[in-house]
Amino acid sequence: MASGFEGLAAAIPQLAGCSLMLEHPQYLVVEKPSGLLSQPGLGSHQNDSLITRLQRCCPELRLVHRLDRDTSGLILVARNQGSLRCLSALFEARQVQKLYLADVIRPLSGRRGRIQLPLARLQRLPPVYGPHPGGKPSFTLWRKWSPDGDCRRLWLRPLTGRSHQLRAHLAAVGAPICADPIYSACNDPGPMHLHAHALSFRDPFDHRRVRVRSELPIWAQPD
Repeated sequence: MASGFEGLAAAIPQLAGCSLMLEHPQYLVVEKPSGLLSQPGLGSHQNDSLITRLQRCCPELRLVHRLDRDTSGLILVARNQGSLRCLSALFEARQVQKLYLADVIRPLSGRRGRIQLPLARLQRLPPVYGPHPGGKPSFTLWRKWSPDGDCRRLWLRPLTGRSHQLRAHLAAVGAPICADPIYSACNDPGPMHLHAHALSFRDPFDHRRVRVRSELPIWAQPD
């Protein structure tokens, strides 16, 4: 096991089962696999998570944001409490651009569009979110992977960061994400087809633009 940050690049894939995509003196960007919680849930059966695994390597590490258990992709991790405050402020000010890739069960009409529906939690266990007049304002931009009218692969850019936003928005317009265990009635095998593919933000420490892009998930790779 690494002591402090020594040997971090080698230790993280072994201990956390994820890929280290960017190492910075103040933060990391790691790629979480589908099926792993970002942080512990309720009950001992949900103790295993990305951050608990990472903290076995370096106890100082802190999550800046989260992904749903069934969503794969990039997560920003602070290396200490001070950097956590700086990086969290970027998310609160909506200065972090996130790009997701998804497959949906039916094509949307048009080449690109915007989903603008307020979201609220409709059910507690399991948590289910959906459009509600009293919900929080929520905005999602989408664009098709290709100009083919039947294309069911989308690029998604959330302009707000609500719980289950992408999943709930797409389900609300009749195009739930493939293999979504909550919002799709289709019991597709394999991981949910939602992947946090890219992150972009201005580094609050050296003010350079940071852009991180992951590899395509297995379900999106060409045959």
